[in-house]
Amino acid sequence: MAVCALLSGRTGAAGNSLPQGPDAAARSPTPAPVATGALRTASSPVALDPFFAGLEERALRILYPTAPLERDAAGFGPGGNSATPAPDAIGVLRDPYPVPSDVSRSVPLDPFFADLEERALRILYPTAPLERDAAGFGPGGTSATPAPEAIGVLRDSYPVADAAHSVPLDPFFADLEERTFRFFWETGNPRNGLIPDRFPTPSFASISAVGFGLTAYPIGVERGYISRQAARQRVLATLRFFAGEANQHGFFYHFIDMRSGARSNESEVSTVDTALLLAGMLFCQTYFDGDDPEEIEIRTLAEEIYRRVDWTWAQPRPPAVALAWTPEGGFAGLDWNGYNEAMLVYLLALGSPTHPVDQQAWTQWTSTYDKFWGTLYDQTYLSFAPLFGHQYTHVWVDFRGIQDSYMREHGLDYFENSRRATYAQRRYAIANPKQFQGYGKNVWGMSASDGPGPARESNLGGDRRFLKYAARGVALGRIVDDGTIAPTAAISSLPFAPEIVLPAALEMYHRFGSSIYSSYGFLDAFNASFPGPQSPPQPTLPGWVDQDYIGIDQGPILAMIENYRSALVWRVMHSNSYMREGLERAGFSGGWLEQPALGPTPPPPGSPEQYPLVQNPLAAAAPLAQSPLAPTP
Repeated sequence: MAVCALLSGRTGAAGNSLPQGPDAAARSPTPAPVATGALRTASSPVALDPFFAGLEERALRILYPTAPLERDAAGFGPGGNSATPAPDAIGVLRDPYPVPSDVSRSVPLDPFFADLEERALRILYPTAPLERDAAGFGPGGTSATPAPEAIGVLRDSYPVADAAHSVPLDPFFADLEERTFRFFWETGNPRNGLIPDRFPTPSFASISAVGFGLTAYPIGVERGYISRQAARQRVLATLRFFAGEANQHGFFYHFIDMRSGARSNESEVSTVDTALLLAGMLFCQTYFDGDDPEEIEIRTLAEEIYRRVDWTWAQPRPPAVALAWTPEGGFAGLDWNGYNEAMLVYLLALGSPTHPVDQQAWTQWTSTYDKFWGTLYDQTYLSFAPLFGHQYTHVWVDFRGIQDSYMREHGLDYFENSRRATYAQRRYAIANPKQFQGYGKNVWGMSASDGPGPARESNLGGDRRFLKYAARGVALGRIVDDGTIAPTAAISSLPFAPEIVLPAALEMYHRFGSSIYSSYGFLDAFNASFPGPQSPPQPTLPGWVDQDYIGIDQGPILAMIENYRSALVWRVMHSNSYMREGLERAGFSGGWLEQPALGPTPPPPGSPEQYPLVQNPLAAAAPLAQSPLAPTP
């Protein structure tokens, strides 16, 4: 993606008040402060000292500085059942959990607390022996993912639940998810489903953004933003358009005109961007499983479009798949080799029912992994500098507990690998070797994004170089950093490392506010170190702030919030036979792959249910949908 975007010359709002999210009505008046679970019922009751009421409120005050306080007559709490005020307390929030003498723990502790407990014990008993499982993880050896920054956790009786997430989302994320969804729904062309590469700057469409848009619409249905009927009509318009769109052996041009679908400038036929588009189509094929004629047509068109892609045509140097092709120059001289976002290309190519690549293609893909495997910022993992490479394929593929040969040999899975990549970027930001402004434990994240350049600070009294659109990040032997933070980098890692992503998203929102958060969520990027003038000036953030949203950065934010919330995209794709086939032919096994696939089987070509392919319905220019929310200066 990053390479194709750079080859194609990708180029380079401030906000509304935060509405109450749709989840708010169902939440407690006193939400748990990014809680990690409920207290487990125990046989031995232990009443909490009132000191903890004060401690609890101080933590709540950090997370919810404007939350109203409710006190008893004496100003104590919780529930007014204590006659001893918390030391130096400023009043404690009344909640539904009083501390009577007959109540102990009613909420099971998250494994994180085992790590926290051990760290405290390590101070008191520095020579105490540890008991770990064979892999050195815990608690109880039930998780393949160690506690964040853990030094080994005490074995206990709290297994890690197989849930999509263990940390409830702050209400802010309901607002972020809905705003990000509206980017796709409101800026897309409803007549053909095309999504702009960027907005509000006038832009061509990006087929990869369309793939993320197709993924967005079922999320909108499940979250209650739109009806199922509205979603399937938009999906159907999109699929009808691409069924009749010009293509090269089933592959599409990366950038096309928003109205006509014609090739934009000298854009390339892109294998990875076609794969991102197809992933969205296959998600819709599996999600829309009803007997309604429109849903049958969705499944049929997705089937046709996927089947006609000739992956072997894109192998001028087999078994590898080439990056791109143009009519002027033929195939680019570069092939996709691991490790990066093109893992999705090979999985879809291996799963093709009509033109599959040989299984040696995956062997070729992984043959370069050793160049990128190593330890960086205390994390041992398969590295790729920008975080999008650790996120894109994960939007559709649930890698938890499934492994290919390389990951089996190294004792982890790609989900854990992405978790470590996320931690490495955060630790890089904390170290901040180039001393950029604003970096810290809760302000971090580099990916492919806009930037303030091209410029050099030497023109303004220094020697730093600032980039425009670029793939920034941290990897073995490669660091690209000009001080630009892309919120998508951290937020799209939410399922991997919620304990560091949730605070980062909240910190960026609360610290910078409307400077970076507006109609469709987070603007693409910002750089607090850029010394040039701002246009327009930002009240809460020095330096440079992008004025655009970018589709391929918005898509992972939306999908990964929902995967963290409900595992929706992952659960649906568990049942997609083509994705399963691709994973199995790549040598993946374990986890959910050992369970039978559920869900509909798409009708084969030629069956009575198949609809004929239709031509591009866009006969005349269609006005682009505009957001009803005008950015507030």
